[in-house]
Amino acid sequence: MNRDEKEEVISEVKELLDSSTAVYLTDYNGINVEDISKLRNQFRDEGVRYKVFKNNLFKRALDESGKYDKLADHLAGMTGFAFTTTNPIAPAKIINKYFIDKEKLALKACYVEGEYFDGSQLKTLATLPSKNELIASIMGSLDSPVSGIVGAINAVMRDLVNVVDQISQRETAQTN
Repeated sequence: MNRDEKEEVISEVKELLDSSTAVYLTDYNGINVEDISKLRNQFRDEGVRYKVFKNNLFKRALDESGKYDKLADHLAGMTGFAFTTTNPIAPAKIINKYFIDKEKLALKACYVEGEYFDGSQLKTLATLPSKNELIASIMGSLDSPVSGIVGAINAVMRDLVNVVDQISQRETAQTN
């Protein structure tokens, strides 16, 4: 790889680092081509970019970007990099599922929304709800009181209609 190609890779990594809300480093040692292709598809389906770069080029990009400094300590061996801009928990869920199934693709370390996590915290990260799940939960919580209020208002309205009907029937009976 010549100097220009290296600079191009470093520039690409810096761009990914700057635009990502989460960056994951994985150890992909022992994973066959078929499985890595399936993993890439799963990542892609969740809006995650999974790439492989030379560790020294990634380290140079880290140094130049000034972000995610603790990741440099984990740049040894076969390292895969997952970048996401939309769902910072999606890579953890995919990595954890594969690790449980195959005991491969270990998490080395990651940054999620600016917070550092080491590989031992994969299960914790994987069980966190995604932003969409949190929003749905909050909306469900907000909707519950509203539907309760609507139900109460409907019950009062039914009772009021029944009372009005009874009064109307009495008045009709008295005039007859």
